[in-house]
Amino acid sequence: MNVRARFSAVFLLFLAFGCTSKLRAAQASSPASPSAQQAVSQGTNHETPPASREITAYTLPPALYTKSHNLEKLELSLFIIAPLYGLVVLLLVLRWKLGTKYRVLAERFSSHLILQCVVFAPLLLLTIDLMSLPVDIFEHGEARRYNLSVQGWASWAWDWTKSELLYFLLAIFIIAILYAVIRRSPRRSWLYFWLALVPIGIFLVFLQPLAVDPLFHKFEPLFAKDPNLVASLETMVQRAGENIPPQRMFWMNASEKVTELNAYVTGIGLSKRIVVWDTTIAKMTTPEIVAVVGHEMGHYVLHHVPKGMALAAVFSFVLFYIGYWIVRWAVNRWGAACAIRDVGDLASLPILAIVIGALIFLVTPVTNAISRHFEHQADQYALEVTHGLTPHSAQVAAQTFQVLGEVDLEYPDPGRFDVIMTYDHPPIRDRVRFCLTYNPWANGGTGEFVH
Repeated sequence: MNVRARFSAVFLLFLAFGCTSKLRAAQASSPASPSAQQAVSQGTNHETPPASREITAYTLPPALYTKSHNLEKLELSLFIIAPLYGLVVLLLVLRWKLGTKYRVLAERFSSHLILQCVVFAPLLLLTIDLMSLPVDIFEHGEARRYNLSVQGWASWAWDWTKSELLYFLLAIFIIAILYAVIRRSPRRSWLYFWLALVPIGIFLVFLQPLAVDPLFHKFEPLFAKDPNLVASLETMVQRAGENIPPQRMFWMNASEKVTELNAYVTGIGLSKRIVVWDTTIAKMTTPEIVAVVGHEMGHYVLHHVPKGMALAAVFSFVLFYIGYWIVRWAVNRWGAACAIRDVGDLASLPILAIVIGALIFLVTPVTNAISRHFEHQADQYALEVTHGLTPHSAQVAAQTFQVLGEVDLEYPDPGRFDVIMTYDHPPIRDRVRFCLTYNPWANGGTGEFVH
């Protein structure tokens, strides 16, 4: 699970203010990025790691090393260029007064705010997203060129359309709440909007695996695909003290869209489930999937989900407050030139998007650092929960990261700036090194989290 994705209130804030970030997690794959949720196993259940695969450090052969280096540079460039392109799009929307034009149409349609949002939100957000489409197309094209995606353009376009429709439904609701509280209580609107978004964020974490993910991928009971894997997962889950019965373990058909590897735990409460991609089942062993899901169990046992939500609430609280004052100043300074009446005018949404998008970009190093800390703890938990269950568990974990890095083309030598700005997980080189050196049991000790 990508803990950074658990900063749901910040994400919803970003969404509510109409930025070009969309409900892409489901379309892309799952609630977390591929590097977040590692690969799983094949049902063959190798008990002992083959000597030919023994890992002493994360390395890549020369051809893959060069390819991963090029991909690393591309991703860093996109990290900088994509937000700048999004900023240009929003500035053009303001310059061309598109928000004002759509607001006029909405007000002609109805005097009720919610009905105005039904007209205004899809028009404005579709305009922004169509103007931003070149970046989306380029990213998918590069994923295909690096063989990380095998999804055809027609399938990709249909997924894009479905995610847009979901995005519009959510945006209508949230934008209506936003402008209702702004108009009702301008000075405290940031607080009331924050209070409304926190429970919405929690509800979406619960809802996504039940209602959103199946719109983009096919899921089947894992027991029907690999009963031996289910049995191994049950043993590990019971040792972790969690309750995820076989009925909530699923196989996902990822190979029709990607080559990347993934397995994750998602949802909360009754929606909590284990998902294993078919690509991972084809390339890894049962002990490796146990290690991977052990990592995921770590997020739950160590309470990373509620901690992430709490941190999301704190971050969004601060961003709301700062953003409130900046937006007021910006609307007073440039609103008249863009035909924006005041902060409560629906046409102010692009200004809100610029401000909040900039604030979120600035706090990225902080959220990344927190996420890397949580992920390191989950790696440690996985080593502890599989110790004694899986022979050569440290080597198995190292092999898991090695295969993941080879398939996902993770660069072995990322620079410090790259890690700070773009890595929400520790680099694989560091994760492999930790797997091979962490041994609290050497002198009769016990693990920190699993005794």
